[in-house]
Amino acid sequence: MTMDTGRLIDSLAEDLRPVPPRAVERRMALALAAGMAVSALVTAAGLGIRADLLIALQGHIIWMKAFYVGTLAVLAACASTRLARPDLALPGWLWLFCLPVLVLAALAASELAHTPPQDWMALWLGKSWKVCPFLVLGLSVPIFLALLRALGKLAPTRLRSTGALAGITAGASAALVYCLHCPESSASFVITWYSAGIALAGLIGAALGPRLLRW
Repeated sequence: MTMDTGRLIDSLAEDLRPVPPRAVERRMALALAAGMAVSALVTAAGLGIRADLLIALQGHIIWMKAFYVGTLAVLAACASTRLARPDLALPGWLWLFCLPVLVLAALAASELAHTPPQDWMALWLGKSWKVCPFLVLGLSVPIFLALLRALGKLAPTRLRSTGALAGITAGASAALVYCLHCPESSASFVITWYSAGIALAGLIGAALGPRLLRW
């Protein structure tokens, strides 16, 4: 019996191959890239790329938006990649999420301080506040699905947290893609309505995580 058990173990182990280094990171990065590519195609075909994009790239507004949502996307992607491994706690550096928010809040405050009060509402609402959060949320769907597919092949155990961070990753990455279309140019607008779309994606991710990531 001992001999048979040993042979069984050997036969089960003989085809095993070591996991390549950074396999989890590569899987998540590929999922994120694929999802963003789909979102970019949807943006180009459905919403349209802003006509003055090349001119906008020479200014600071679009880079301000890209810095804000890009930083959130990178932080959330790193955190969700960590949680793709079993029984790992939330990283202690989650407080870093506050930094881009505080920077943009400071820019928004400075912006309002240099704007006449009667123009504050127009600055805050822009022309697309009613649709911006929902467009960001819609563009996050292919990214979120790609991340869920990748996470489903891994071993997360903190399903709600993992789902929330995957949702935030998808929402922030979708907002980055949305910059290709969105002509809004105030920090007040971005910190409110872009953040609302990202938060909605995170909340939906938290709700769906325990269902869709269960082993």
